[in-house]
Amino acid sequence: MTAALPLTVIVALATSAATQIARRPPDVHYAPTRHEIAEAMLDLAGVTQADVVYDLGSGDGRLPIIAAQTYGARGVGIEIDPKLVALSRQNARDASVADRVSFIEGDLFTADVSAATVITLYLSTSILRDLEPKLKRELRPGARIVSHQFFFQGWPAARTTKVDGSDLYLWRLP
Repeated sequence: MTAALPLTVIVALATSAATQIARRPPDVHYAPTRHEIAEAMLDLAGVTQADVVYDLGSGDGRLPIIAAQTYGARGVGIEIDPKLVALSRQNARDASVADRVSFIEGDLFTADVSAATVITLYLSTSILRDLEPKLKRELRPGARIVSHQFFFQGWPAARTTKVDGSDLYLWRLP
């Protein structure tokens, strides 16, 4: 097992690639993940304190914050909307997990996600289609991906569940 990277190193890696292109409009409209769904996603991924949870399109930051509060994990949110990044950072301070969670204003298609052991997603099927090659290329074997409501077409989930009317999907990188 390799030594855990400090959160500052993880953020530096993700930030360098995420900010290399000009800002563009978000790919999807922001819709927050309900708290019980966020917890179920993290449970489905089997998150522990050894994990680094990346939330792509992190909105208000609730998934990385819950990962830090409940599971002791480190978290990184990638969000293209600067107002949501500012809100996420404030939410992390308010939750007393700002030392374990960071938020990057950047593009989920260019951010370096290679330090992630868990990726959480609430993005459309078409965005997942475009994101799939990047995740398969950058994530290490054993990394887990959890998606709320949407799935990768042609990539069978290792596990699925339904929570409060929402479908959740889990994939593991071989």
